[in-house]
Amino acid sequence: MTSTVSVRAEGRVTVVTIERPEKRNAVDLMTARALYDAFKRFDADEGADVAVLTGAGDAFCSGADLKALAEGETGRFEKDGDFGPMGPTRLKLGKPVIAAVEGPAVAGGTELALWCDLRIAARSAVFGIFNRRFGVPLVDLGTIRLPRIVGHGRAMEMILTGRPVGAEEALRIGLVNEVTADGEALRRALALAETLTGFSQNAMRNDRLSAIEQWNLSGEAAAANEVAHGLATLASGEAAEGPARFAGGAGRHGSLLALPSAR
Repeated sequence: MTSTVSVRAEGRVTVVTIERPEKRNAVDLMTARALYDAFKRFDADEGADVAVLTGAGDAFCSGADLKALAEGETGRFEKDGDFGPMGPTRLKLGKPVIAAVEGPAVAGGTELALWCDLRIAARSAVFGIFNRRFGVPLVDLGTIRLPRIVGHGRAMEMILTGRPVGAEEALRIGLVNEVTADGEALRRALALAETLTGFSQNAMRNDRLSAIEQWNLSGEAAAANEVAHGLATLASGEAAEGPARFAGGAGRHGSLLALPSAR
């Protein structure tokens, strides 16, 4: 643990928590570096399959620490490399991350949530490009990820107006995947993460990467990339186990077919 970010393991799930509740989990440079380092370690950890990102107290993340910026903080912006101003937002991980959102996830906090693969939001959750109020640009790939997730028209409205978007609207437009009661977002995200740990990891990770990488490829190249990831999964041997268990009666009638040694 650092002073501003904590990391703990729950089985094969890694929970990363921004620990600045007195700042509504605003991210200063030290916190950005700690988040970046935490997710680099998670990606390299063979004992971890899924990560959950959340915030301490009643906020997910209120964005960049504007007071720190006003006081002259530097070092957030790198032209090259995979360190983003909010920390991990330029990292391309090989494993999924789930955001557990309570309260505000605004400005850079929205961008952190968009970086995650899935978003579970409590009814108290609020998203929004609050940068608009202060003349601060989106520099953690928000202008790219938001249109891809909610569609161009809705993204443009959020980006141009900076208005708040509550949890129910976020669910309706596809910004979040599920809404829970207040105080339950982390519990639900952990349950979902645990479900993901039970699947064949090579197949899930390779399909995830193909879905992410296709955005930057032509149709023909995307198809070839999907085949390449699929062949990698087949080469791992995992794909032979599932059909054999299905033939033996497992996974019928829509039940989840997790690994028999679900971890």
